[in-house]
Amino acid sequence: MNELPRSEYPRPDFVREDWLSLNGAWDFSFDTKTYDKTILVPYAPETVLSGIHDAGFHKAAWYRKVFALPQSMEGKRILLHFGAVDYRCRVWVNGAFQAEHIGGQTGFSVDITEVVHKAGENVIELCAKDDHRNLEIPRGKQYWEPTGKGIFYSRTTGIWQSVWLEAVNEVYLEKCHITPLFDQRSVQFEYRLNKAADVRLEAAIDYQGQRVACVSHTAFSRKGSFSVQLDQQAMQAWNFCEDLTWSPETPRLFDVTFRLCGSEGVYDTVQSYFGMRKVSVENGVFMLNNRPYYQKLILDQGYWPDSLLTAPEDGAFIRDIELIKAMGFNGVRKHQKAEDPRFLYHADRMGLLVWGEIGSAYIYSREYAHSMYQEWQDVIERDYNHPCIIAWTPLNESWGIQEISYDKRQQAHSAALYYLTKSIDQSRLVIDNDGWEHTCGDLLTIHDYASAGEELARHFCGMETILHLHPGGRRLFADGWEYSGQPVLVTEFGGVRYAPGSTTEHAWGYCEVNEQNAFIQKYADLIQALRDSECVQGFCYTQLTDIETEENGLLYYDRRPKVPLEVIRTINEGRYNAQVQ
Repeated sequence: MNELPRSEYPRPDFVREDWLSLNGAWDFSFDTKTYDKTILVPYAPETVLSGIHDAGFHKAAWYRKVFALPQSMEGKRILLHFGAVDYRCRVWVNGAFQAEHIGGQTGFSVDITEVVHKAGENVIELCAKDDHRNLEIPRGKQYWEPTGKGIFYSRTTGIWQSVWLEAVNEVYLEKCHITPLFDQRSVQFEYRLNKAADVRLEAAIDYQGQRVACVSHTAFSRKGSFSVQLDQQAMQAWNFCEDLTWSPETPRLFDVTFRLCGSEGVYDTVQSYFGMRKVSVENGVFMLNNRPYYQKLILDQGYWPDSLLTAPEDGAFIRDIELIKAMGFNGVRKHQKAEDPRFLYHADRMGLLVWGEIGSAYIYSREYAHSMYQEWQDVIERDYNHPCIIAWTPLNESWGIQEISYDKRQQAHSAALYYLTKSIDQSRLVIDNDGWEHTCGDLLTIHDYASAGEELARHFCGMETILHLHPGGRRLFADGWEYSGQPVLVTEFGGVRYAPGSTTEHAWGYCEVNEQNAFIQKYADLIQALRDSECVQGFCYTQLTDIETEENGLLYYDRRPKVPLEVIRTINEGRYNAQVQ
């Protein structure tokens, strides 16, 4: 492991040059700030890579980092960024309180210019607290008992994504949402400055090193929007649909350089990118870039043996995507986790569909609803620019809304999350409650862990049969809601345990085989049952890797394949022939 772990730029869709990673060794202690230990940030104290490896319950986790500003940051405003801290934290710089943040799945930033020393040492202190047994907070698969069990895994406490400093001028670009307008052959930019100023925002768009558009927009207020038509003259050598669009097969990206300019020159420069792609449903058919598209997804929980929710290195994201694509999948359903933006960046550039999700709570309350609305908006806000994301999934299997079948308040919560998401993002599909007990989602998504292909085939032989299914003993729609022509996808199935040589205690899967050929045949039967259905427009197999006691992955926890990748690929592509294997 490098001395400075995870040293790559943490926010790849909004890049500035003048920054400083604060990952690495921090002073650390549990409960009180004695700082008698050293932890390796950004790994959580429960993990091996953190150097702490303590999974016990503690009242608080205290962090301290001493740093000095590099010379390049002198005379500028200094922003302190935390990628994610679980769950509630408070931050001090040089003894002065700076911020409190609640929510473990997204990050926050604070302007520390007024308290940071321009020369000499500075001290950051952070106190993270997590009510480990509170089932009303969005927590995903993090178990509320000392060790993982069943579908629940080890907890993550405190800092678990990168920490960094960034230097900016007095006026700077806070954010810019990029929306491809596929049918108009244009792109929309919605920007926000840190404060109103007499400036202009320039956006220069390049494709494969060639300038295809450039516009200068006068900013009359702190925020605004403008659209840019891609220059047909500059792009005449390319066919739009064949050469310029983004898909898993052709992950083409446009580069964008933003420059904020005024009377004193260039105030800010930010590098970003976008993909020209469109997601829609037309006459009950899922469409990508105005063409029917069959989704072959795999459930990806984003855990690693020695680092849990934090990837051990940036290359681990790349390796996972390579493995997923080598097996013939074209996307992932990121399950019960708002994934690190670095994964989304690699999915953008390598070509992988992503369903964005968030960790669920397990008990409904007003307090939960308030926390969920805020944190879910933060997820959408952070990840909006990534073309790989084609769907948002705020709820899963009625977790946190266990009485949704008949409880009008919980039904309203599901519908509220759907419409809240649509009010922020009209460019993607939204699944209201993945698996069953739907209200108003754009897709009818169903979880079905039938253990035999022929049984799965019967379940999805026609729409009349499908609409009478009771997956998990639940109805497909909550009381008062009904099917309205949405595309059907089976978004959890399989989960077959094949774990030769396993010594894991209490290991499990949804069904089990003990021989490789038997596993391959069962996988082939399950996939073929869905591929043969005229009603199913895509699937999501459970799951990518084993995780702790859950041994139903196509890969072991350490990412070793259980069967040859090409065999899985031939099955996913409908080319498998058992007679020639």
